Amino acid sequence: MMLAYMDHAAAASEPDAGEPTVAVDAAESAAARDFGGLVSARPAAVVRPASAEDVASAIRAAARTAHLTVAARGNGHSVAGQAMAERGLVLDMRALPRRMQLVRLADGVFADVPGGALWEEVLHWAVSKHGLAPASWTDYLRLTVGGTLSNGGVSGQSFRYGPQVSNVTELDVVTGDGECHVCSRSSHPDLFFAVLGGLGQFGVITRARIPLSPAPQTVRWTRVVYASFADYAADAEWLVTRPANEAFNYVEGFAFVRSDDPVNGWPSVPIPGGSRFDQSLLPAGAGPVLYCLEVALYQHHHQLADDMDKRVGEMMERLKYVRGLEFAAGVGYVDFLSRVNRVEEEARRNGSWATPHPWLNIFISSRDIAAFERAVLHGMLADGVDGPMLVYPMLKSKWEQATSVALPEGEIFYLVALLRFCLPYPSGPPVVDELVAQNTAIIDACRSNGYDYKMYFPSYHAASDWARHFGAKWARFVERKARYDPLAILAPGQNIFSRSSTSSVVAAAAAVVA
Repeated sequence: MMLAYMDHAAAASEPDAGEPTVAVDAAESAAARDFGGLVSARPAAVVRPASAEDVASAIRAAARTAHLTVAARGNGHSVAGQAMAERGLVLDMRALPRRMQLVRLADGVFADVPGGALWEEVLHWAVSKHGLAPASWTDYLRLTVGGTLSNGGVSGQSFRYGPQVSNVTELDVVTGDGECHVCSRSSHPDLFFAVLGGLGQFGVITRARIPLSPAPQTVRWTRVVYASFADYAADAEWLVTRPANEAFNYVEGFAFVRSDDPVNGWPSVPIPGGSRFDQSLLPAGAGPVLYCLEVALYQHHHQLADDMDKRVGEMMERLKYVRGLEFAAGVGYVDFLSRVNRVEEEARRNGSWATPHPWLNIFISSRDIAAFERAVLHGMLADGVDGPMLVYPMLKSKWEQATSVALPEGEIFYLVALLRFCLPYPSGPPVVDELVAQNTAIIDACRSNGYDYKMYFPSYHAASDWARHFGAKWARFVERKARYDPLAILAPGQNIFSRSSTSSVVAAAAAVVA
């Protein structure tokens, strides 16, 4: 089908079955905002593709103009306008058919899933229909497959199984020239690795092949509390560097404020089994910020409960958490992975889901995490951020180095995620600009102190900042852009390249050569 550009005055007609929809009006307004709620960019039209060829048609139509850009939008969960296209075309990737297919090959069992599928949909399909599951997840499962593979995809499983970009074997990708490609480690590997963590700059993912393995039945889930960050970090790093036969399947953690504030303090720590948080057990001299380490061990049907309990006990015995502040429960595998849904439900009830979310995600090396904790978590953020403050380690060796993701230099690095939820005005103060400024101050502190860090879900505007972010990978990033999207049509909301009569890609490539 030839996709014609439709301006704001055009009326969208109802397409034939199986053809893409080109929408204006209400769909444009929805695509002009995202979960972050910090920026707005109204598209010329929203395209609901029914196939990869429809995605290609939209990109080719944009290429025939002098100015149109194309952004792929999944579930709209970006926070800084990354999936927007001002006066361009937005691809509603959720419109792709949701069909999933089980693929059995000599080297394993896989799921072929559309790029617009939610990980939650993949979970329920794989477990309920086949008793199988991917190894690597995100904590929040209502994100699209294509969206997380374009960024990284991390959670408490990443230290052991790697991020989601290390757990995919094949992709269908539509590049910026409107061509459809099948790529993998052995077929078109440069494109395959470019797209993984490529922020949407090189192509649109329309299908991913994900390895599957037998799904656990239950999860032994434990949370423990620390008053000392040094003890917390030492234990967390010890756990993530254990050999597989001695390791948990999941290690994560977060900071919280030593208070009874329901958003930032003890009540914000979901405790399995409804146990009570007894603050009198904290040691004298405990500071204003405490830490919760969360671990989980998967149990399969052939494993005995007593053996699992013994293994958990042996690992927990060595940890230096505050005794008496441990909370454990056995939960179903799907329930464990879906537990963040309760956070969303509460946020929708109190209205904070629809307010701006000035989130900040940083990867920071173990070398500098203690200094960061003193300066930022104990300094700037001692009163909390009105939402979760995740702080947990992962291993660089679990990441495919050929992908486009920029990582710190150190082998052990931490995700620090400041997931702010703003209450609706007038219940909550209108301080979004202040929070954004605070995020900027945190990044400035990382830079001025010489920390080994990288932004996760980066958002920059200056070419020099992007070059600094990608570091040694910048030249390759620019070369890949010139190869796969020479007109700079794709992902304009990332603000890396801009489309113009003289492409910024050419200018960037010339600067790299110089």
